[in-house]
Order: sequence, then structure tokens, then C-alpha cells
Amino acid sequence: QTPPQGRGAAARCIFESLALKYRFIADRMEGLTGRRIGTLHIVGGGAKNDLLCRMTADALGVEVVAGPVEGASIGNLMVQAMAAGEVGSVAEARSVIGISFPLTEYHPENTEVWDAAYERFRGLMER
Repeated sequence: QTPPQGRGAAARCIFESLALKYRFIADRMEGLTGRRIGTLHIVGGGAKNDLLCRMTADALGVEVVAGPVEGASIGNLMVQAMAAGEVGSVAEARSVIGISFPLTEYHPENTEVWDAAYERFRGLMER
């Protein structure tokens, strides 16, 4: 492949590669579990990157929910709340998180372009 020229092209290459790698892994997970991924949750620092989240939704063809940014800490807090009897279930913990922290939803667009890019990407990955 031709190396990207300039910072913008390099950044775009990185973001596109990440989004396509997410799809590659999602496809493998679906193959192992026999279940289709309907929504992908992105937590941590990546949830703050609007472009990456949009590209990921488009590349996978599924809704992406971004946030919360401090997912590990919040998850730890919810597990402790469950152990203390303050939260009754994982479903309830998810509900508490959903109303307590801002989440951003991204819906897939332009999936045909990403499907073509994925076929090229998959060819490179399977060499």
C-alpha cells in the first residue's frame, strides 16, 4: 500500500484502521458466539473521539454508544454497590449508569463504502 502523506492522511489511516479492526474482531466474536452484535459500547478515552465513534458505527453497521469515559471506575463502583445490596442486578446497574452519565449514540451511515473497505482490509489481515 502507499504510505499516507501528511499528518491528516496518517490520522485518517489510523482511525479507519481502528474502525475496520473493530469490525474484524466483532465478526470473529459473532462467529464464536453465533450471536449478532446489535450495539457496540465504547468506554474510556476512545468514547471522547467523535470521529472514531462515527467511523466505528459506519464500519460495523451497528449503533455505537459512547461513554462513560471513566468506564472502569464506574463499573467497579457498580459492582461494589451490588455487593452492598444497593443495586440489585447488572440490568439495574446499567440503568443507573445510563441516567447518571452522558452517553452519545452514533447510528451507521454510508455502510456500503465501509463494506468495500472492509473487504480490502480483511484481505490484508488474512494473508
